[in-house]
Amino acid sequence: MSGRQNRERAAGGESLVGREWTVEVGPVAHGGHCVARHEGQVVFVRHTLPGERVVARVTEGRVGDSFVRADAVDVLEAAPGRVEAPCPYAVPGGCGGCDFQHASLATQRALKSAVVREQFARVAGLDVDVDVQPVPGDEAGLRWRTRVEFAVDGAGRAGLRGHRSRDVVPVDDCLIATRGVIGSGVLDTQWPDLESVDVVDAVHPEEPVLVPLPAPEGGGGGGLVGELARDGDWEGEYVVAARGFWQVHPGAASTFLTRVTTLLGAEPGDRVLDLYAGSGLFTMRLAELVAPDGVVLGVEGDRRAVENGSANTEHLDNVEWRANRVDRELRSLVGQDVTADLVVLDPPRTGAGKDVMGLLAQMGPRRVVYVACDPSALARDVKAAGTHGYDLVSLEAWDAFPMTHHVECIAVLEPRGESTRPQA
Repeated sequence: MSGRQNRERAAGGESLVGREWTVEVGPVAHGGHCVARHEGQVVFVRHTLPGERVVARVTEGRVGDSFVRADAVDVLEAAPGRVEAPCPYAVPGGCGGCDFQHASLATQRALKSAVVREQFARVAGLDVDVDVQPVPGDEAGLRWRTRVEFAVDGAGRAGLRGHRSRDVVPVDDCLIATRGVIGSGVLDTQWPDLESVDVVDAVHPEEPVLVPLPAPEGGGGGGLVGELARDGDWEGEYVVAARGFWQVHPGAASTFLTRVTTLLGAEPGDRVLDLYAGSGLFTMRLAELVAPDGVVLGVEGDRRAVENGSANTEHLDNVEWRANRVDRELRSLVGQDVTADLVVLDPPRTGAGKDVMGLLAQMGPRRVVYVACDPSALARDVKAAGTHGYDLVSLEAWDAFPMTHHVECIAVLEPRGESTRPQA
């Protein structure tokens, strides 16, 4: 037997990459692809829509794999929601940043709604009724991304990576990036000896900030930028690290701030926990709502974010910050028999996890508002909360990442049988 055959067998069988199969496309799945089958083989196909008949070219997979990945390279029967992708790079073998440019916005949101419902049914065993809503501030789903990391190829040219690839695709524009990001000149500049360049189009300064990576010795990480968020007539100003966390859609921070304050229903005198608090997007507003006798404790593992959050709320004497892992801080608080009236949490994509959900339930809040950018992780954590007596009482979803498969959800949890949530 040849060495090549030995390697193929050890790796799981003969490579299927490059094979082309005609398939009937089934439902959308979490991750930006749809599910099809070819002679019993499960195929995850990008660049297609449910109900289509396409030619799928395998991009990853071997004989014997539980599934293979593929791109739709020819559409034989199109679905009603198909449109021509506005970006010339959003094609098989091109940029991997977008998943649904070939779908109308209404179709994209219907697909995301289906994914959220499927994840909650499969992971949490819950039947949820949710429709993804638009976030104001983009241009028909384009020109919304205020923070973009451009990869740099061996020739020093900035571009974007292919899907599940380290290869850099040279681009002249990115249609989901804001005009400020593209106007920074990042794509017209040579970047020798760099891995990537971050471009941050914040409210302040007026010119976008470019952060070469790795940063030159002593060059820091881009410094600080200023952002704004509004809740009705209220407006807050925030200092954030250029490479720190902030919502990338220009309308997302204000939209989520308003929804969180509405759904949480904080009142004067409440004790509020703000977990994964970042630089204080929710902390600042909640501290004002619970004043004068209420308090807000912000917990965040990134010490730089805590420093900025402390600066953002230094005018408020009812805010305390803890730079600590959320699970460790909660374990300490529970050990001291500390309780909370309300909890808001906005964890990273991996979610909070069952330990955090169990610990915050022990603190006895009357309401928990959970902001999530991954519906699967959220469904898992909602299920975990249910084992500790907290049930899902409302769920909404927002299209903060048009053209991609990502979706932001906001869930409200309350003690079983004690629903007191405010009207939305």
